[in-house]
Amino acid sequence: MLTSYYTVKKSGEHEISIQKSRFITYINRVKNEQEALDFITTIKKKHADANHNCSAYVIGEHDEIQKANDDGEPTGTAGVPILDVLKKRKLKDTVVVVTRYFGGIKLGAGGLIRAYSGATSEGLQAIGIVERKLMQIMKTSIDYHWLGKVENELRHSQYPLKEIHYLDQVHVETYVPFEEQDSFLDWMTNVTNGQCIIVKEDIDYLEEDM
Repeated sequence: MLTSYYTVKKSGEHEISIQKSRFITYINRVKNEQEALDFITTIKKKHADANHNCSAYVIGEHDEIQKANDDGEPTGTAGVPILDVLKKRKLKDTVVVVTRYFGGIKLGAGGLIRAYSGATSEGLQAIGIVERKLMQIMKTSIDYHWLGKVENELRHSQYPLKEIHYLDQVHVETYVPFEEQDSFLDWMTNVTNGQCIIVKEDIDYLEEDM
């Protein structure tokens, strides 16, 4: 698993107008190629009356799957510019469809490339990008009299607090960057004067807005 990577924050849409043509950008996070294809199909059905529904997607830990489709625009003027933006932003598991309603003014090859690149870039800016960081969830078990100090120290540390469970002891779950597990163990042991039990739980990605 990657220790960190970038992807889109959520699904969404954003519209711009260029020389009277409407460019509607649809963006979605996907887990596999089939989800990307299904998303593209959905947008094409929604805008069956549009002149073009151009698309691109990047999927996989190492960008193993990359596809672009001009959907009737001159070759290389739509799908590839969309894909190039995704790659330059280092996004993974992301699909984009840019729907165009022609406004009567031809843009030329260079204009189309700039239009589809711009529509994609503005769409990403509007919807948002996150960095997903691989985290080890650590559960620290302490007696109740340590709770105030531990919680205060965590809130002023680089370790995000996930959840607190109030049982016979207090179980404090914390997100710890994968490469900082040993540092966390030493730090928490010092905070509690060694009066804690720390165990590893699940691993998960924590998202941070870019």
